[in-house]
Amino acid sequence: MASFEETFTQPKTTVPKKSSGIIGYDVPDGVDIRGRYDPEFSKILTRGAMQFVASLQREFRNPIKYAMECRRDAKMRYNNGGLPGFDPTTKYIREGEWVCAPVPQAVADRRVEITGPVDRKMVIDALNSRAKVFMADFEDALSPSWENLMRGQINLRDAVNRTITFQDQARNKVYKLNDQTAKLFVRPRGWHLPEAHIFIDGEPATGCLVDFGLYFFHNYANFRKAQGQGSGPFFYLPKMEHSREARIWNNVFERAEKWVRIEKGSIRATALIETLPAVFQMNEILYELRDHSVGLNCGRWDYIFSYIKTFQGHPDRVLPDRTQVGMAQHFMRSYSDLLIHTCHKRGVHAMGGMAAHIPIRDDPAANEAALELVRKDKLREVMAGHDGTWVTHPGLVPACMEVFTNNMGNSPNQIHSMKRQDASILDEEDLLQRPRGVCTLECLRLNTRVGIQYLAAWLTGLGCVPLYNFMEEAAAAEISRVQNWQWLKYGAELDGDGLGVKVNLDLFGRVVEEEMARIEREVGKEKFNKGMYKVACKLFTGQCTAPVLDDFLTLDAYNNIVIHHPIGSSRL
Repeated sequence: MASFEETFTQPKTTVPKKSSGIIGYDVPDGVDIRGRYDPEFSKILTRGAMQFVASLQREFRNPIKYAMECRRDAKMRYNNGGLPGFDPTTKYIREGEWVCAPVPQAVADRRVEITGPVDRKMVIDALNSRAKVFMADFEDALSPSWENLMRGQINLRDAVNRTITFQDQARNKVYKLNDQTAKLFVRPRGWHLPEAHIFIDGEPATGCLVDFGLYFFHNYANFRKAQGQGSGPFFYLPKMEHSREARIWNNVFERAEKWVRIEKGSIRATALIETLPAVFQMNEILYELRDHSVGLNCGRWDYIFSYIKTFQGHPDRVLPDRTQVGMAQHFMRSYSDLLIHTCHKRGVHAMGGMAAHIPIRDDPAANEAALELVRKDKLREVMAGHDGTWVTHPGLVPACMEVFTNNMGNSPNQIHSMKRQDASILDEEDLLQRPRGVCTLECLRLNTRVGIQYLAAWLTGLGCVPLYNFMEEAAAAEISRVQNWQWLKYGAELDGDGLGVKVNLDLFGRVVEEEMARIEREVGKEKFNKGMYKVACKLFTGQCTAPVLDDFLTLDAYNNIVIHHPIGSSRL
């Protein structure tokens, strides 16, 4: 077998090919790069890196296509009245006594993790936040424009190399890394998302293989020397619905390790349980990733989105006001408890959910009230047995760290001390119990207002958006969209505020008109007219009123941010 250097050689120079006034990326056969050429991007999109990505695409595209076909088959079953549940054919895995590989010492302590996009200043702030882990996000917190994706790869390379800096011209301040930083995890996109700026053998590349491949290729060696203490790199895996999708990731990891000749099991990943079908596959997902797993995470906002999407064909499962669907709901609490039991039985971390509050700087009383809600949520998590939690803002790190430290002491995690054997009896009925609550006009308004504003920002390149004292990402827009769609489809009665009227197209039309006027007042006429609010409104309302629910809002919206340049090049 040829060595890694022989098989995936870096070009001797970063100066691109020139011919007939054309400058472009130096790509291997079968690869077309249709994104804008930039000399800095060419240092990421090297021939060697693209050979690596193309090899992953060619080896795994058919298993990925099959997995997506299986998703469609499952969706058809649910739409015809079926329910997700535990797979009887894998009972032997659920009842087996196996455990995952030991958690590496480098990431034994994960009591507070901060998440955010791969924006340069965000990367520095998050790594300096005193959180234990920073999850750099190419998925829900990022608008996947060509510029964002490529600059994100540059930012992470510089972060791993500890050369990253950011100069704030307005404040005349230079930001750089502290001596002690959070451990870096990277979340690539989900299996369903294409990368339409890169074509391999005539078809768009798989977005997550591009994200993973470029980051791994350029950073695995330096990461292992510095942050990983001989392990890593570390990843988060989103949006899986079945263990067959985890098996593909495991095979990708093994192939990458083999190519660069590092020990099997070096790469480690936490899988997000953020789809309803996946909650019935937690043991199986860990089993497939057992040499590479460091746990599971409760992605609870996407989980609510998935609950509605899974039951889109079930008129008896209309979700109440989304503000009422919290961890007090039996199906949500059961999901969290079973995840803790499953992870600790298998020897890995059980990570808690997101605190998305933003510090309210101009209202100390409101800020303290919001912080107290966060503390209560985190106290519930740590007392339930979670090993850590998520925040979106550095200002929340101290409060959440204090809650976990006060209740965990000097122990880095609760893997061996909180087995939650009581949760072993949770069954399908517990996980599928209908949520209780009412529907309100205010929720319909909030869904519409948040969905349109988030999408307007996303279309201009922002995937992480502060709205009404919360840092919102794609999951918020997805919940807004699918709840509006479900209420419209089944004529949900707005009984929570005494109106007694049912949601229909006329009512929704008036709400959209009124909320667009409110958005214009809130952001100002100039920003409103210059922004993408009207385009976002058309896209969002079209999705809410469509006869068939689209799987993901961002798939349709993605076409609005793809810009193709001459294939693999741009003119001088």
